Amino acid sequence: LRNAILSLAVLNLVFSRLQLIPEFCGPKKRIGFAKFTINQKEKKLEQLLSSDLPVFVPVCVQFLDLRVAVLGNVDSGKSTLLGVLTQGELDNGRGRARLNLFRHLHEIQSGRTSSISFEILGFNSKGEVVNYSESRTAEEICESASKMITFIDLAGHHKYLKTTIFGLTSYCPDFAMLVVGANTGIAGTTREHLGLAMALKVPIFIVVSKVDLCTKGTIDRTVRQLERILKQPGCNKIPMVVSSADDAVTAAQQFAQSPSITPIFTLSSVSGESLDLLKVFFNILPPLSNSKEQEELMQQLTEFQVDEIYTVPDVGTVVGGTLYSGICREGERLVVGPTDEGNFLGLKVCSIQRNRSACRVLRAGQAATLALGNFDRSLLRKGMVMVSPEMNPTICWLFEAEIVLLFHAKTFRKGFQVTVHVGNVRQTATVECLHGKDELRTGEKAVVRFKFIKHPEYLKVGAKLLFREGVTKGIGHVTYLQPASLYQHHT
Repeated sequence: LRNAILSLAVLNLVFSRLQLIPEFCGPKKRIGFAKFTINQKEKKLEQLLSSDLPVFVPVCVQFLDLRVAVLGNVDSGKSTLLGVLTQGELDNGRGRARLNLFRHLHEIQSGRTSSISFEILGFNSKGEVVNYSESRTAEEICESASKMITFIDLAGHHKYLKTTIFGLTSYCPDFAMLVVGANTGIAGTTREHLGLAMALKVPIFIVVSKVDLCTKGTIDRTVRQLERILKQPGCNKIPMVVSSADDAVTAAQQFAQSPSITPIFTLSSVSGESLDLLKVFFNILPPLSNSKEQEELMQQLTEFQVDEIYTVPDVGTVVGGTLYSGICREGERLVVGPTDEGNFLGLKVCSIQRNRSACRVLRAGQAATLALGNFDRSLLRKGMVMVSPEMNPTICWLFEAEIVLLFHAKTFRKGFQVTVHVGNVRQTATVECLHGKDELRTGEKAVVRFKFIKHPEYLKVGAKLLFREGVTKGIGHVTYLQPASLYQHHT
């Protein structure tokens, strides 16, 4: 506003909103703003904007926020379904609904998602859908919604598997929605995505899309195929087909209570068949973490995971991610790292936004973007953390993890290099040794020591770990960290 040339109408509107603020007009009288000349109004507004009064920004944006990762094979209809839910318009059968979700030209040309995009769907206190229909902006959706669903649209093509894994590990989704095309059934990366969600213990529900293209027999065959896989010993899930609004309510309640329940929806993004059932499900679906757990996390020191880095004109460097623990306030001073040398750098949080709406306080478990002012973007990378200066974080080159080798073509041994995913950390690591074994085969367990090849990372004992290299895949958890200082001394 400072640099803008404000029209008289805009100034009058601003003044009408500010009339009752005591710090602005005095405690006992209202401003007769119509008596001011436009120059006086601009001067008065400039005075307010340059002060530190907490007028425009709410302390915390209060709404229930759930994150849902969207998985499924390429061409199963993931982006189209999200486009229909968030835009409020049905698809034309040729992918019109998904165009607003794509971030790159090549995605529009090929129709395939290659990056991670975020979309929001709101519900007001009456349970009505609040989305981009009726020309609403993201800010208006946040203002009128009491519950927000943030969809994390992930890539279906095998070529972009590392992007999908990063989305699942770093963005901490509460739930995963696996989209299966009724016409193709379980094909391509569907099994792999189901396995990833289960390995990371993310509760999953299934949407069978494109039912308008198929006969009832084909749809039933796809549903039976899904039920058979879910009941297998590796999954041990209880499938629950949702066919009415009562089913959707029951499914939402039971799904949150028991991770073994797996609701299955059959719908169409073109005809709109059964879309309302999915909306009812999202409206009823409660959060997984209770308030007691969040209170305990909020008592800890601040730790913010850096997942995205941007440069915004007139704002500077902005980072996006999730606050893992503690409370982050506007104006707070934190340290970010580790750098390639293993150091942490001081910075100041200039402003905070949640779902494109400004707020002053961020609480544990909430995702947001933080503006860092003129902090040098080249010093930041994905996988860093922003923590309280008093935390004294442990960083490591070497760490040990108890792993299960899910699949490997030959034998897994010392010297093998894999890409390791731990939370928002993604880096190539070398297998230093296997405790008690010389080699590992598919399905076997072992404690393995890994060494990062590029720079040290901030990890935590107990964190879930997922590694891959070509067709090789494995899961596990971190059991021991060797501080970087000891490793450097040893070498």
